[in-house]
Amino acid sequence: MSNTAPILSISHLSKTYASGFSALKDVSLDIQKGEIFALLGPNGAGKTTLISIICGIVNGTGGHVLVGGHDNVKDYRAARAQIGLVPQELTTDAFETVWATTSFSRGLFGKTANPALIEKILKDLSLWDKKDSKIRTLSGGMKRRVMIAKALSHEPQILFLDEPSAGVDVQLREHMWQTVRALRDTGVTIILTTHYIEEAEEMADRVGVINHGQLVLVEEKRVLMQKLGKKQLTLQLREPVSALPESLAPFNLQIGAGGKDLTYTYDTKGEHSGITTLLDALREQGIMFKDLNTTQSSLEDIFVGLVGSAQ
Repeated sequence: MSNTAPILSISHLSKTYASGFSALKDVSLDIQKGEIFALLGPNGAGKTTLISIICGIVNGTGGHVLVGGHDNVKDYRAARAQIGLVPQELTTDAFETVWATTSFSRGLFGKTANPALIEKILKDLSLWDKKDSKIRTLSGGMKRRVMIAKALSHEPQILFLDEPSAGVDVQLREHMWQTVRALRDTGVTIILTTHYIEEAEEMADRVGVINHGQLVLVEEKRVLMQKLGKKQLTLQLREPVSALPESLAPFNLQIGAGGKDLTYTYDTKGEHSGITTLLDALREQGIMFKDLNTTQSSLEDIFVGLVGSAQ
Protein backbone atom coordinates (compact mmCIF):
# COMPACT_ATOMS: atom_id res chain seq x y z
CA MET A 1 0.00 0.00 0.00
CA SER A 2 0.95 3.62 -0.50
CA ASN A 3 2.99 5.51 2.09
CA THR A 4 0.89 8.66 1.64
CA ALA A 5 -1.61 9.72 4.29
CA PRO A 6 -4.73 7.53 4.25
CA ILE A 7 -7.89 9.04 2.74
CA LEU A 8 -9.79 7.62 5.73
CA SER A 9 -8.33 7.05 9.19
CA ILE A 10 -10.41 5.48 11.96
CA SER A 11 -8.84 5.44 15.44
CA HIS A 12 -10.15 3.49 18.45
CA LEU A 13 -13.78 4.02 17.45
CA SER A 14 -16.45 2.71 19.82
CA LYS A 15 -20.21 3.02 20.09
CA THR A 16 -22.24 2.07 23.15
CA TYR A 17 -25.96 2.80 23.18
CA ALA A 18 -27.93 4.01 26.21
CA SER A 19 -29.25 0.46 26.65
CA GLY A 20 -25.67 -0.66 27.30
CA PHE A 21 -25.38 -2.47 23.96
CA SER A 22 -21.85 -2.13 22.56
CA ALA A 23 -22.16 -1.89 18.76
CA LEU A 24 -18.49 -1.07 18.07
CA LYS A 25 -15.46 -1.92 20.19
CA ASP A 26 -12.14 -0.10 19.65
CA VAL A 27 -12.14 -0.20 15.83
CA SER A 28 -9.03 1.19 14.10
CA LEU A 29 -8.53 1.13 10.34
CA ASP A 30 -6.70 3.13 7.65
CA ILE A 31 -7.91 3.11 4.05
CA GLN A 32 -5.79 4.42 1.17
CA LYS A 33 -6.95 6.53 -1.75
CA GLY A 34 -8.12 4.49 -4.74
CA GLU A 35 -8.64 1.31 -2.73
CA ILE A 36 -11.66 -1.00 -2.87
CA PHE A 37 -12.18 -2.19 0.69
CA ALA A 38 -14.82 -4.79 1.58
CA LEU A 39 -16.16 -4.86 5.12
CA LEU A 40 -17.55 -8.34 5.67
CA GLY A 41 -19.75 -9.54 8.49
CA PRO A 42 -23.19 -10.87 9.42
CA ASN A 43 -26.23 -8.67 9.96
CA GLY A 44 -25.89 -6.87 13.28
CA ALA A 45 -22.09 -7.13 13.33
CA GLY A 46 -21.60 -3.35 13.31
CA LYS A 47 -21.07 -2.63 9.59
CA THR A 48 -23.83 -0.06 9.21
CA THR A 49 -23.06 1.52 12.60
CA LEU A 50 -19.44 2.04 11.51
CA ILE A 51 -20.49 3.66 8.22
CA SER A 52 -23.09 5.82 10.00
CA ILE A 53 -20.45 7.19 12.40
CA ILE A 54 -17.97 7.90 9.59
CA CYS A 55 -20.70 9.73 7.65
CA GLY A 56 -21.73 11.73 10.73
CA ILE A 57 -25.24 10.23 10.90
CA VAL A 58 -24.56 8.65 14.31
CA ASN A 59 -22.18 9.90 17.02
CA GLY A 60 -19.50 7.56 18.34
CA THR A 61 -18.85 7.27 22.06
CA GLY A 62 -15.07 7.05 21.73
CA GLY A 63 -12.26 7.51 19.23
CA HIS A 64 -12.19 9.71 16.14
CA VAL A 65 -12.41 9.66 12.34
CA LEU A 66 -10.38 11.67 9.81
CA VAL A 67 -11.79 11.94 6.28
CA GLY A 68 -9.28 13.40 3.84
CA GLY A 69 -7.51 14.87 6.87
CA HIS A 70 -10.71 16.48 8.26
CA ASP A 71 -12.06 15.46 11.67
CA ASN A 72 -15.63 14.33 11.02
CA VAL A 73 -16.92 15.94 14.23
CA LYS A 74 -14.89 19.17 14.51
CA ASP A 75 -14.91 19.81 10.76
CA TYR A 76 -18.12 18.01 9.84
CA ARG A 77 -18.95 19.85 6.60
CA ALA A 78 -15.52 19.40 5.03
CA ALA A 79 -15.40 15.73 6.07
CA ARG A 80 -18.94 14.94 4.88
CA ALA A 81 -18.35 16.65 1.52
CA GLN A 82 -15.66 14.02 0.83
CA ILE A 83 -18.18 11.19 1.23
CA GLY A 84 -20.85 9.70 -1.01
CA LEU A 85 -23.20 7.22 0.67
CA VAL A 86 -25.37 4.63 -1.05
CA PRO A 87 -27.53 3.22 1.76
CA GLN A 88 -28.97 -0.28 1.85
CA GLU A 89 -32.56 0.99 1.58
CA LEU A 90 -33.68 2.46 -1.74
CA THR A 91 -34.87 5.82 -0.39
CA THR A 92 -35.56 8.43 -3.03
CA ASP A 93 -38.44 10.61 -4.22
CA ALA A 94 -40.59 8.32 -6.38
CA PHE A 95 -42.12 11.21 -8.33
CA GLU A 96 -38.89 13.03 -9.21
CA THR A 97 -37.05 12.38 -12.45
CA VAL A 98 -33.60 10.79 -12.49
CA TRP A 99 -32.07 14.07 -13.69
CA ALA A 100 -33.81 16.22 -11.06
CA THR A 101 -33.01 13.99 -8.08
CA THR A 102 -29.33 13.67 -9.06
CA SER A 103 -28.94 17.43 -9.65
CA PHE A 104 -30.73 18.22 -6.39
CA SER A 105 -28.35 15.98 -4.43
CA ARG A 106 -25.40 18.02 -5.74
CA GLY A 107 -27.07 21.23 -4.55
CA LEU A 108 -27.48 19.82 -1.04
CA PHE A 109 -23.71 19.99 -0.66
CA GLY A 110 -23.61 23.64 -1.75
CA LYS A 111 -22.06 22.78 -5.11
CA THR A 112 -22.94 24.95 -8.09
CA ALA A 113 -24.94 23.35 -10.90
CA ASN A 114 -22.83 21.30 -13.31
CA PRO A 115 -25.03 19.73 -15.99
CA ALA A 116 -22.02 18.33 -17.86
CA LEU A 117 -20.92 16.40 -14.77
CA ILE A 118 -24.43 15.07 -14.09
CA GLU A 119 -24.65 13.97 -17.73
CA LYS A 120 -21.32 12.12 -17.42
CA ILE A 121 -22.36 10.37 -14.20
CA LEU A 122 -25.69 9.25 -15.70
CA LYS A 123 -23.98 8.01 -18.85
CA ASP A 124 -21.32 6.15 -16.84
CA LEU A 125 -24.09 4.40 -14.90
CA SER A 126 -26.12 3.60 -18.06
CA LEU A 127 -28.91 5.89 -16.85
CA TRP A 128 -28.78 8.57 -19.56
CA ASP A 129 -31.73 7.21 -21.53
CA LYS A 130 -33.75 7.25 -18.26
CA LYS A 131 -32.85 10.83 -17.30
CA ASP A 132 -36.43 12.10 -17.75
CA SER A 133 -38.09 9.03 -16.23
CA LYS A 134 -39.72 9.25 -12.82
CA ILE A 135 -37.98 7.12 -10.19
CA ARG A 136 -41.14 5.08 -9.50
CA THR A 137 -41.11 3.70 -13.08
CA LEU A 138 -37.63 2.18 -12.70
CA SER A 139 -36.65 -1.39 -11.81
CA GLY A 140 -34.96 -2.11 -8.48
CA GLY A 141 -31.58 -2.38 -10.20
CA MET A 142 -32.03 0.98 -11.94
CA LYS A 143 -33.07 2.58 -8.64
CA ARG A 144 -29.88 1.24 -7.08
CA ARG A 145 -27.89 2.95 -9.85
CA VAL A 146 -29.78 6.20 -9.28
CA MET A 147 -28.71 6.02 -5.62
CA ILE A 148 -25.10 5.70 -6.78
CA ALA A 149 -25.55 8.66 -9.18
CA LYS A 150 -26.93 10.78 -6.33
CA ALA A 151 -24.01 9.80 -4.09
CA LEU A 152 -21.51 10.79 -6.80
CA SER A 153 -23.18 14.08 -7.74
CA HIS A 154 -21.08 16.23 -5.39
CA GLU A 155 -17.77 14.63 -6.51
CA PRO A 156 -16.88 12.75 -3.30
CA GLN A 157 -13.48 11.15 -2.78
CA ILE A 158 -14.94 8.15 -0.92
CA LEU A 159 -18.00 6.15 -1.94
CA PHE A 160 -19.72 3.92 0.63
CA LEU A 161 -21.88 1.10 -0.73
CA ASP A 162 -23.90 -0.51 2.06
CA GLU A 163 -24.89 -4.04 0.91
CA PRO A 164 -24.89 -2.98 -2.78
CA SER A 165 -26.15 -6.27 -4.19
CA ALA A 166 -28.99 -6.79 -1.70
CA GLY A 167 -32.00 -7.80 -3.79
CA VAL A 168 -30.08 -7.45 -7.06
CA ASP A 169 -30.03 -10.25 -9.63
CA VAL A 170 -26.77 -11.91 -10.73
CA GLN A 171 -26.55 -10.17 -14.11
CA LEU A 172 -27.04 -6.73 -12.59
CA ARG A 173 -24.58 -7.58 -9.82
CA GLU A 174 -21.88 -8.22 -12.45
CA HIS A 175 -22.69 -4.88 -14.11
CA MET A 176 -22.50 -3.10 -10.77
CA TRP A 177 -19.09 -4.61 -10.07
CA GLN A 178 -17.89 -3.26 -13.43
CA THR A 179 -19.30 0.16 -12.50
CA VAL A 180 -17.50 0.11 -9.15
CA ARG A 181 -14.18 -0.78 -10.79
CA ALA A 182 -14.62 2.03 -13.32
CA LEU A 183 -15.23 4.49 -10.46
CA ARG A 184 -12.10 3.29 -8.69
CA ASP A 185 -10.16 3.89 -11.92
CA THR A 186 -11.18 7.57 -11.73
CA GLY A 187 -9.57 7.79 -8.25
CA VAL A 188 -12.65 7.28 -6.07
CA THR A 189 -12.06 5.16 -2.98
CA ILE A 190 -14.75 2.49 -2.57
CA ILE A 191 -15.82 0.96 0.73
CA LEU A 192 -18.51 -1.69 0.50
CA THR A 193 -20.21 -3.71 3.18
CA THR A 194 -21.45 -7.16 2.39
CA HIS A 195 -22.22 -10.53 3.93
CA TYR A 196 -21.45 -12.32 0.66
CA ILE A 197 -17.94 -13.79 0.67
CA GLU A 198 -18.11 -14.02 -3.14
CA GLU A 199 -18.71 -10.29 -3.42
CA ALA A 200 -15.65 -9.52 -1.33
CA GLU A 201 -13.57 -12.03 -3.31
CA GLU A 202 -14.72 -10.54 -6.62
CA MET A 203 -14.35 -6.86 -5.80
CA ALA A 204 -11.95 -6.01 -3.04
CA ASP A 205 -8.27 -5.13 -2.80
CA ARG A 206 -8.49 -5.68 0.95
CA VAL A 207 -11.05 -7.39 3.15
CA GLY A 208 -11.95 -6.56 6.73
CA VAL A 209 -14.12 -8.82 8.87
CA ILE A 210 -16.27 -7.33 11.60
CA ASN A 211 -18.06 -9.53 14.13
CA HIS A 212 -19.84 -8.48 17.33
CA GLY A 213 -18.55 -4.92 16.87
CA GLN A 214 -14.89 -5.88 16.62
CA LEU A 215 -12.63 -5.76 13.58
CA VAL A 216 -11.25 -9.30 13.77
CA LEU A 217 -9.32 -9.49 10.49
CA VAL A 218 -7.90 -7.07 7.90
CA GLU A 219 -5.96 -8.63 5.06
CA GLU A 220 -5.09 -7.99 1.44
CA LYS A 221 -7.45 -10.11 -0.64
CA ARG A 222 -4.61 -11.40 -2.82
CA VAL A 223 -2.64 -12.53 0.23
CA LEU A 224 -5.73 -14.06 1.77
CA MET A 225 -6.45 -16.06 -1.38
CA GLN A 226 -2.85 -17.25 -1.63
CA LYS A 227 -3.07 -18.72 1.85
CA LEU A 228 -5.97 -20.90 0.79
CA GLY A 229 -5.99 -24.09 -1.21
CA LYS A 230 -8.74 -26.66 -1.15
CA LYS A 231 -10.35 -26.33 2.23
CA GLN A 232 -12.82 -28.34 4.21
CA LEU A 233 -15.70 -26.72 6.00
CA THR A 234 -17.30 -28.90 8.69
CA LEU A 235 -20.80 -28.05 9.91
CA GLN A 236 -21.99 -29.39 13.25
CA LEU A 237 -25.73 -29.93 12.88
CA ARG A 238 -28.36 -29.19 15.48
CA GLU A 239 -30.23 -32.38 14.56
CA PRO A 240 -28.56 -35.47 13.04
CA VAL A 241 -29.42 -36.46 9.46
CA SER A 242 -29.31 -39.90 7.85
CA ALA A 243 -29.66 -38.67 4.26
CA LEU A 244 -29.66 -35.38 2.37
CA PRO A 245 -32.26 -33.95 -0.04
CA GLU A 246 -31.51 -34.32 -3.77
CA SER A 247 -31.19 -30.53 -4.09
CA LEU A 248 -27.96 -30.64 -2.02
CA ALA A 249 -26.30 -33.26 -4.27
CA PRO A 250 -24.24 -30.68 -6.27
CA PHE A 251 -22.32 -29.77 -3.09
CA ASN A 252 -20.96 -33.33 -2.64
CA LEU A 253 -21.42 -33.13 1.11
CA GLN A 254 -20.08 -35.94 3.29
CA ILE A 255 -22.15 -37.05 6.29
CA GLY A 256 -20.06 -37.98 9.32
CA ALA A 257 -20.12 -38.42 13.11
CA GLY A 258 -23.38 -40.37 13.21
CA GLY A 259 -25.18 -37.88 11.01
CA LYS A 260 -24.24 -34.93 13.24
CA ASP A 261 -21.60 -33.46 10.89
CA LEU A 262 -21.54 -32.33 7.26
CA THR A 263 -18.23 -31.73 5.48
CA TYR A 264 -17.97 -29.52 2.40
CA THR A 265 -14.75 -29.39 0.33
CA TYR A 266 -14.22 -26.24 -1.70
CA ASP A 267 -11.53 -24.50 -3.71
CA THR A 268 -11.18 -20.85 -2.75
CA LYS A 269 -8.85 -20.26 -5.67
CA GLY A 270 -11.80 -21.05 -7.92
CA GLU A 271 -14.07 -18.26 -9.07
CA HIS A 272 -16.39 -18.65 -6.07
CA SER A 273 -16.10 -20.55 -2.79
CA GLY A 274 -19.80 -21.48 -2.96
CA ILE A 275 -20.14 -21.22 0.81
CA THR A 276 -22.88 -18.57 0.73
CA THR A 277 -24.86 -20.67 -1.76
CA LEU A 278 -24.41 -23.77 0.39
CA LEU A 279 -25.59 -22.02 3.56
CA ASP A 280 -28.63 -20.63 1.70
CA ALA A 281 -29.45 -24.11 0.33
CA LEU A 282 -29.19 -25.71 3.79
CA ARG A 283 -31.44 -23.02 5.24
CA GLU A 284 -34.04 -23.61 2.52
CA GLN A 285 -34.07 -27.32 3.44
CA GLY A 286 -34.46 -26.51 7.13
CA ILE A 287 -31.08 -28.03 8.02
CA MET A 288 -29.74 -25.89 10.85
CA PHE A 289 -26.24 -25.97 12.29
CA LYS A 290 -24.86 -24.83 15.61
CA ASP A 291 -21.19 -24.45 14.76
CA LEU A 292 -18.64 -24.86 12.00
CA ASN A 293 -14.91 -24.91 11.57
CA THR A 294 -12.40 -24.85 8.76
CA THR A 295 -8.74 -25.72 8.41
CA GLN A 296 -7.90 -22.06 7.72
CA SER A 297 -7.90 -20.07 10.92
CA SER A 298 -7.62 -16.61 9.34
CA LEU A 299 -10.99 -17.09 7.63
CA GLU A 300 -12.66 -18.72 10.58
CA ASP A 301 -14.24 -15.46 11.70
CA ILE A 302 -15.82 -14.99 8.27
CA PHE A 303 -17.48 -18.37 8.55
CA VAL A 304 -18.51 -17.79 12.16
CA GLY A 305 -20.06 -14.53 10.94
CA LEU A 306 -21.93 -16.34 8.18
CA VAL A 307 -23.33 -18.82 10.70
CA GLY A 308 -24.65 -15.84 12.65
CA SER A 309 -26.48 -14.49 9.59
CA ALA A 310 -27.82 -17.92 8.60
CA GLN A 311 -29.50 -18.65 11.92
